[in-house]
Amino acid sequence: MSEAPVQPAGSTRPARPNPNAVVAVLALSGITVSLMQTLVIPIVPELPKYLDASASNAAWAVTATLLAAAVATPVAGRLGDMFGKRLMLLVSLVLLVSGSVVAALSDTLVPMIVGRTLQGLAAAVVPLGISIMRDELPPERLAGSTALMSASLGVGGALGLPAAAFIADHYDWHVLFWTSAALGVVAFALVMLLVPESKVRSGGRFDAVGAVGLAVGLVSVLLAVSKGADWGWASGTTLGLFALAVVVLLAWGFFELRTAQPLVDLRTTVRRQVLFTNLASIAFGFSMFAMSLVIPQLLQLPTQTGYGLGRSMLTVGLVMAPQGLVMMAFAPLSAAITKARGPKVTLMIGAVIVAAGYGLNIVLMSEVWHLILVSCVIGAGVGFAYGAMPALIMGAVPASETAAANSLNTLMRSIGTSVASALAGVILAQMTISLGGTTLPSENGFKVVMAIGAGAAVLAFVLASFLPGRRPADAEPAPATAAPAAESVH
Repeated sequence: MSEAPVQPAGSTRPARPNPNAVVAVLALSGITVSLMQTLVIPIVPELPKYLDASASNAAWAVTATLLAAAVATPVAGRLGDMFGKRLMLLVSLVLLVSGSVVAALSDTLVPMIVGRTLQGLAAAVVPLGISIMRDELPPERLAGSTALMSASLGVGGALGLPAAAFIADHYDWHVLFWTSAALGVVAFALVMLLVPESKVRSGGRFDAVGAVGLAVGLVSVLLAVSKGADWGWASGTTLGLFALAVVVLLAWGFFELRTAQPLVDLRTTVRRQVLFTNLASIAFGFSMFAMSLVIPQLLQLPTQTGYGLGRSMLTVGLVMAPQGLVMMAFAPLSAAITKARGPKVTLMIGAVIVAAGYGLNIVLMSEVWHLILVSCVIGAGVGFAYGAMPALIMGAVPASETAAANSLNTLMRSIGTSVASALAGVILAQMTISLGGTTLPSENGFKVVMAIGAGAAVLAFVLASFLPGRRPADAEPAPATAAPAAESVH
């Protein structure tokens, strides 16, 4: 793709930003945005009562966020490359705060869906943050910082669950969203004060047609995947959405290959390193989310089943919380291995650890400590993998396309989690037992989902093996020279 000259960001930009401050603020922003994924989980069963809506309609409070995030992530990434990554990061945080306030003021379904949609539009914060790090940090800090930023996704989700459960148990449910709004305001203020705007810009014309085409295609496929179980997988609506997605995405790809400044440079995405990293990301997204579905249900099912542990949602949150801390703790080790052996090796190690975690889960699922151990092992593997993926992506794309490429990689993970949710839902709905007239997922159903999670991790390992092997010395120059090259023209 042709690149326009780099544009200056303005004279107020700090000459030498404090790397520690930049990393801390961007990681906090990532954690804040990832909190929205788990924010409503403790209140999902009560949403129909809170919003005076049916259960199927109330579920749109979750689905709307998923769809908005899928559309916004690649668009915000491309706009960040064109007009400024910090600018789009701030816009995303404004959308998060606005959505949180709307949801906090909601007592009916429609404003809640609007608020959750606005929150979903903020999902590009993590890939934008990683892209800012590439432009602003010294090369020796990049691997560790991007690994930490990637881990913020898991940290926010894991820590958010017990916090949200505690708030939902002890306060009015609207406090959840006021808390989210307050955190968003803090993150916005810190970004304004401490994060500089990058001078690395691609400029050019925004591909509005490509954005609309991608949005229609993604919404169609994700809507079919997320609602197929409710509508029926063979229903006309579900099959029609899948067909529409195929037609629209094929036409979109044809258009993107023939436009001068596409939303997504497909020629870049089919490069071996980018393609197999994105495919591995789908598998990892699937594998990580399978655990998030299995462990909470095992903890909450009644003990009369013989395998349920009969615990509260707050206990679920406390069991899952260490996983996020483990992801963050393993970020420096992930970066060290990436520096020593290259990100391909780091990604493959992460896949092996995740597969081993699911293997443990199949045989260890009868005690609370079993599930804490399993979630920590899987969290460690995901920490390795999520730290390696940005390094692989940034090592294969020019600096002017960093945000768009990282955003697309984040989208691939989201697609993996959506498919995991749908497939696990089908399996657990088919493999059931009856307890007191109530149908519940069976123990074997959970074991099948865990086996599939392990299989997805093995698939990610196989896909990663096709990545080109690179010594770290070959990988460093691209991120290291991006910002200085931009500054040399001024």
